[in-house]
Amino acid sequence: MGDRHHVDPGELTAVGAHRHTILSGISPGEPTSSSLLEARGLVLAEDVTAPGDIPPFANSAMDGFAVVADAVGEGSRLRVAGEIAAGAADLPSPRGDEAIRIMTGAPIPAGATAVVPVELVREQGGEIVLDIDPAEGENLREAGESVRAGEAILASGTLLGPSEIGLLAAMGIPRVHVHPKVRVATLATGDELVEPGKPLAPGQIHESNSYGLAAQVAEAGAVAYRQPTAPDDRQALRRAFSSALSTADILVTSGGVSAGTYDLSKQVMAEMGNVVFSKVAMQPGMPQAFGTIDGVVVFGLPGNPVSAAVSFEIFVRPAIRRMQGRADLNRPRLRATLGADIRSPEHKVSFLRVTLAREDDGWVARTTGAQGSGILKSMVLADGLAEVPVERTSMSAGEQVTVHLLSDPT
Repeated sequence: MGDRHHVDPGELTAVGAHRHTILSGISPGEPTSSSLLEARGLVLAEDVTAPGDIPPFANSAMDGFAVVADAVGEGSRLRVAGEIAAGAADLPSPRGDEAIRIMTGAPIPAGATAVVPVELVREQGGEIVLDIDPAEGENLREAGESVRAGEAILASGTLLGPSEIGLLAAMGIPRVHVHPKVRVATLATGDELVEPGKPLAPGQIHESNSYGLAAQVAEAGAVAYRQPTAPDDRQALRRAFSSALSTADILVTSGGVSAGTYDLSKQVMAEMGNVVFSKVAMQPGMPQAFGTIDGVVVFGLPGNPVSAAVSFEIFVRPAIRRMQGRADLNRPRLRATLGADIRSPEHKVSFLRVTLAREDDGWVARTTGAQGSGILKSMVLADGLAEVPVERTSMSAGEQVTVHLLSDPT
């Protein structure tokens, strides 16, 4: 099953209760005015209504000929009486026996009621012969077809992606009020940690948590500041925390929050600010810290890499999204059928790393193998985290579980 911790159930804090404590203490950043390109990936802090119609005038959906639909038909021979390019202001109007050459996006002249595509006419000198019977309104884009003036277009809380930025630009809006980017510092602690690329002495390991957590931060749309590793020393930890706090809205540490003799991070955090330490009823990730130091939100995550990564998904990512001003705090979830029997510890919610396969009856979840909290490969292979409820110590193949996806739709 993986790692086991023998604890008094009365000491455990429910996952939902810990998450509620976190989210109730976080609010979105103060809105700021931003140019459109700088606003990509940020969240709107205001409702946006259309100042005018889009398109602002009727225009041609393709290159062709503007005609009076009810005056012509297949085989009609029409004189070409003018030309209208995109952006033109001088608009010659066709009579029933005339056509106006027109380009995609060009304004529809008065009297014209359809556009015949250029590939559906035969040009003969200064005339054209129609190969179709055009219908009224065919290949025309009406004024306001996309957006009507005064229409509510984007709501406060909308994440601004390329389509939203393009729509704002199309409406002639150059700036919007958004919640600012969230700055998150990641910091790993421990005497045994060595930077990647440096040789290992006996008992040492290469530090990975701050790198993995920084990548999760960036993936969540925040600005990541990875801090140098701090040793298990009070003064060194205090200096490292102070440095990280000076550049961050959120500080995420890993290591030093358990009950060991050398778990000094929790002691230093408690001395520096209002930080609460909890044993959360989950596996992996039982030891957790949360609070504030000098107004900065602080998370103390376990040192085992899977515990840190899972804790980020369950607690830190929703907090970042709340601070970003987003309403969708969670990644997508789905229901899946277990492909094999699984076990879970007493009194805890398990988050099992699983792969997902689409089969005839829906999604099937299977564990990625050994689930120990130090086996980072279990996260690499996983499509999601299967949540085993606290009241269950085992589940059988064929039962349904909720799976927290580890990626957002693209």
